[in-house]
Amino acid sequence: MFPTPQPLLTANTYAYESEPMVKPTGFREYDARWLFGQEINLMGVQALGMGLGTLIAELGRPQEIVTGHDFRGYSASIKYALIAGLMASGCKVHDIGLAVTPMAYFAQFELDVPCVAMVTASHNDNGWTGVKMGANRPLTFGPDEMNRLKEIVLGAAFKQGAGSYVFHPNFPARYIADLTKHAKLKRKLKVVVACGNGTAGAFAPQVMEAIGCEVIPLDTELDHTFPKYNPNPEDMEMLHAIRDAVLQHKADLGLGFDGDGDRCGVVDDTGEEIFADKVGVMLARDMSAIHPNARFVVDVKSTGLFATDPVLQQQGAQTEYWKTGHSYMKRRTNELNALAGFEKSGHFFFNAPLGRGYDDGLVSAIAICEMLARAPGKSMSDLKNALPKTWSSPTMSPHCADEVKYRVIDQVVKHFEAAKTNGDLVAGQPIRDLVTVNGVRVTCEDGSWGLVRASSNKPELVVVVESPVSEQRMHDMFEAVNVVLRQHPEVGAYNQTI
Repeated sequence: MFPTPQPLLTANTYAYESEPMVKPTGFREYDARWLFGQEINLMGVQALGMGLGTLIAELGRPQEIVTGHDFRGYSASIKYALIAGLMASGCKVHDIGLAVTPMAYFAQFELDVPCVAMVTASHNDNGWTGVKMGANRPLTFGPDEMNRLKEIVLGAAFKQGAGSYVFHPNFPARYIADLTKHAKLKRKLKVVVACGNGTAGAFAPQVMEAIGCEVIPLDTELDHTFPKYNPNPEDMEMLHAIRDAVLQHKADLGLGFDGDGDRCGVVDDTGEEIFADKVGVMLARDMSAIHPNARFVVDVKSTGLFATDPVLQQQGAQTEYWKTGHSYMKRRTNELNALAGFEKSGHFFFNAPLGRGYDDGLVSAIAICEMLARAPGKSMSDLKNALPKTWSSPTMSPHCADEVKYRVIDQVVKHFEAAKTNGDLVAGQPIRDLVTVNGVRVTCEDGSWGLVRASSNKPELVVVVESPVSEQRMHDMFEAVNVVLRQHPEVGAYNQTI
């Protein structure tokens, strides 16, 4: 039985001698992240728990919540401080112990609990901590909930209550059983499973073996010091380590999981990384062949192939481009009951029959392996090379102060809206489509497109261009976007030689 926390925080006074420390900037757009000891202390974490419990009651949700923690040296103590605050606000807490983030999401369904608070800093450097939260499965908090939580915690406007605690032993076995309950792969695959010494190492090799893979483990031993590199499948150091292992062992593919297991990166049999939006197109092809007229959601940074790929068009697939950010994407995929949502960062959201709508790197890995197993005689590189070729820029991030970046974006959006209304040419062609749900994504008649949006968490803009026609058309598109941005002196210099 978890000990009742005594004494408890109150709305007006803190019963401990040490004051809680909670740096306001830790409340991000979708979750919370702090440097532990420098920006938040255990008293601050307890205040966060009380604030979260208060917000749950305010939202009209039952005060019942799942919590777990990742494998960092301090995560367990942070979780217990969070639990103390949650109980002090009247919550019944279901503790599943050491977990990857999607295991906590799964527990909401398995235990029939409405809310979640997962203690993790994902792939952030050592020293960081954080909490991913939600009150309406399978969704997680967005800006409205995070801003209100910030107000409650910083204002100490806490609800008082007497909560309770339940620990669920051996919960990972239930999660693994759920992931592996389907038939094994019809084709034996040799797979490098890379975890960067993060929490996924405790579960990923076992899951991949259970579905019928020959697993080559890479840095799957749990080590919270991250001795080689941070577990981040977008990081080139991790991708190069996977590449080397794939080539050494002549593997069919490599899969890399991030620190809290909700993302999965892919390296093909030749050792080349396949960026997540292209993996999404490959999966959309595979899934829409099985489910005709399938609907997908992708974020605005993703390749235009979701709209132009002839295979997807032939199979009747429909795709909506939506706001970047896993919370936005998860919510939209759920609202439309889309078959899947794909974000360029690697957060994939599968609805039934593959998943329950939340992002789980292991569900993504299983879907990728099933796709390859359904293509007899084809390699992962064959499936990648079967996609129409595109020329795309890296993600460029010109500086733009937080105080002005949204005003600049509003003006850029108005510029392109006026251009479309007036029939003006962009990069020498008429505008075929404008998407303005998240900045502006302007697409020309030949499918070349450019995106400009404000970064969610940095004083920067985000600029991406792509063309399905030629490298020159990609450069033309970049120049068309760059000319507009150069009209705004608030936008800093950036790489203009893509």
